[in-house]
Amino acid sequence: MLPYGRQTIEDDDIAAVAEALRGDFLTTGPAVEAFERAFAETVGARHAVACANGTAALHLAMLALDVKPGDAVIAPSITFLATANCARYVGADVVFADVDADTGLMTPQTLAEAIGRVGERRLRAVLPVHLRGDVAELPALAELAGAAGAVLVEDAPHALGTTMTFGNTAETVGDVRHSAMATFSFHPVKTIATGEGGMVTTNDPALAERLRIMRSHGMVRPEGADPWWYEMPEPGFNYRLPDILCALGLSQLRKLPRFAARRRALAAAYGEALAPLAPVVRQAVRPAWSDPVLHLMTVLIDFEAAGRSRRDVVEALKARGVGSQVHYIPVHRQPYYRELYGDLDLPGAEAWYARCLSLPLYPGMADSDVATVVEALAAALSR
Repeated sequence: MLPYGRQTIEDDDIAAVAEALRGDFLTTGPAVEAFERAFAETVGARHAVACANGTAALHLAMLALDVKPGDAVIAPSITFLATANCARYVGADVVFADVDADTGLMTPQTLAEAIGRVGERRLRAVLPVHLRGDVAELPALAELAGAAGAVLVEDAPHALGTTMTFGNTAETVGDVRHSAMATFSFHPVKTIATGEGGMVTTNDPALAERLRIMRSHGMVRPEGADPWWYEMPEPGFNYRLPDILCALGLSQLRKLPRFAARRRALAAAYGEALAPLAPVVRQAVRPAWSDPVLHLMTVLIDFEAAGRSRRDVVEALKARGVGSQVHYIPVHRQPYYRELYGDLDLPGAEAWYARCLSLPLYPGMADSDVATVVEALAAALSR
């Protein structure tokens, strides 16, 4: 079975974890800081703060910004639940932005429309999602957010290794040139894996310090206090990432160039193999400024033209040993958010959802696997 995504764990990764297990620290030890330093250097940020998972990273970002009940946070509807939920964790309202129907990304136009629905609430943050690995138009989004009194927090679990060019400036996802923070996930299907794990990058030392405090119960140690003394000005959370997992993360991070090159090569092979299935099947549109390391190989399928339902196609692929997934059900459709905010009209999100299907993409795939997947897809769409 070819799953839509999976980790690549090799002998040196296992050896790194074994070495950590034999060490003095299983958690809150030197591997945490080593992973943070290496990650910050890799993406070009001044600070990186490791945490338990990508959802914790988003929650910590809201806490670091002091987002409060009654504030508003804008998130695109095409994303995983956590992007919106992190605002609710701190009592803020979510204002869902529509997305471009062919990229799945928040755009300046959809952000402007969402800002218009904020009303009298204080807009504190805008959370663009770098869907699949492609980058949203950060400079334009940052300008709109800033004019509305808010900052960007990039939700970037899909985009580790992705580069982009705005104007004549080459940038890397995570360098936070246009945002207050960027969040990452190291779930097994992501570009590097720690099992569970997350990271927040920032160039603001005050935000970095607050992130570290809030990931460890809100504890602080006043300067000059007794060695055992700590205080808790406000409750935080146990969102720490253990040394064991940071050791795996360090090992995986060293492989990022290889993983990125392999994902790009597989994406190019998919582009050639899928071309004969157009116009019924086509890849999601890639923004001109984005050079992605794709986390997801998402295709847009005209199921009506094919005379097949998405469920028919998913089941036919599975019967041929090919896994697939849908990224994503629009979050504004979820029962919780419908009860809270009512039904919303977000046509771009609906159009994306109606056509999207993610096919297998991970470094361990063989070149021949791409042909296998596309042949299975062609057969599944055939009448």
